[in-house]
Amino acid sequence: MQASSPENPSTFLNLSLEAPLLKAINTMGFETPTPVQSKAIPLALEYKDLLVSAETGSGKTAAFLLPTIQNLLSVHSDAIGTRALILAPTRELAQQIFIQCQQLIQFTELRVGIITGGDDFRLQQNMLRRNTEIVIATPGRLLELIEQQTPNFTRLETLILDEADRMLDMGFSEDVLSIANRCNAQRQTLLFSATLTHFGVIKMADKLLTNHEIVALNTLHDGHRNIEQQIIVADDIDHKQKLLAWLLLNDKYDKALIFTNSRVQADALRGPLRGQKLRVGVLHGEMDQKDRNRMMELYRSGSVNVMIATDLAARGLDIEGINLVINFDVPRNGINYIHRIGRTGRVDALGVTVMLVKSTEWNLMSGIERFLKQSFKRRTIKELEGHYKGPKKLKSSGKAAGVKKKETKKKDTTEKVKVRLRDKKNIGKRRTPATQKTTESTSNQAPNTDQ
Repeated sequence: MQASSPENPSTFLNLSLEAPLLKAINTMGFETPTPVQSKAIPLALEYKDLLVSAETGSGKTAAFLLPTIQNLLSVHSDAIGTRALILAPTRELAQQIFIQCQQLIQFTELRVGIITGGDDFRLQQNMLRRNTEIVIATPGRLLELIEQQTPNFTRLETLILDEADRMLDMGFSEDVLSIANRCNAQRQTLLFSATLTHFGVIKMADKLLTNHEIVALNTLHDGHRNIEQQIIVADDIDHKQKLLAWLLLNDKYDKALIFTNSRVQADALRGPLRGQKLRVGVLHGEMDQKDRNRMMELYRSGSVNVMIATDLAARGLDIEGINLVINFDVPRNGINYIHRIGRTGRVDALGVTVMLVKSTEWNLMSGIERFLKQSFKRRTIKELEGHYKGPKKLKSSGKAAGVKKKETKKKDTTEKVKVRLRDKKNIGKRRTPATQKTTESTSNQAPNTDQ
């Protein structure tokens, strides 16, 4: 593996893209390539396998779509079957990629299709039979179609794994490898991840990539420079709900995103927040796909400006204007935390994240700080200041507060008198002045060490 840093092209014109692609880029309002686009696109245009690390919001979707579309346009093919396959961990993310791909190919004759759970199975089969050149899919539903022997990936030219680390965290490792094994072995493979320090990503790269180049824009421990990360301590769930309502009613934001660890908690928060006259929506995996699409559209348009979501949606929400992210529940690990706060502070925009922390969650929060090698800003809301202030501090002696100090035995300072043998013999005998003088004279002499 080699780390590469090609010269960064200042404009898309320097990337040697076809005229229809340049026209689409201009129509979409793209001006200059982002860092990940500048580094990844030239390498991908050379049909090299890539392992790319870039945070959410860095422009990575176009970083793999543009070279893939360019390569499809530059090489005419009458081959039967899909030519480019893009795998994404969630339906929402697949939909985002699908929309951007449609915009980029609008002036070409290429076709793109999407395969996700919850949509009509037969329509997806028919789309694949029409030899749609670009297919965007979630692994689970695609495997169902593969079992029906519908897709034909024997002539596949490019396989792309977007948010590979998230797919691994969601348990898609075996599914992804199974799909890859059914694809053309001579294909180009592009693997995109938020971090290169995820062991599973490196392991998967070793299995799927050949003599690949590395484009590392960030690592797991890089701070989010555009995001102010805060924590507020809370006494209990009721206190958290009051803090949450205060933040949504008083902090400034265009769109706010609230994360919980369960759909039950997400549903439970909706009612009280709507009672505060807030425009609130909920998004989680148990919802019907039509309802999820409708909720996404309301959030995107601004009809709903506060969204409560579970981690399932953490990688699928690619919506402009999210400048406040609140972790109602502390994430279960540092990787989930990164994915959550990645919804704000995108590209050059500024964002704020707030994590509400109970006493039982303090160690989990501290573990995330250590994991990221960062320290979150402590914040207090005077109107709602609680009793819990964080763990008790240690005493200056180094002993934990409340621990009783061990009693130490006092040293006996009484002088011990040495009793000599000859004195024992004289016990009870009357001393004459001469004897006493002789005894005193003898006792004052230095001991004879020659004996």
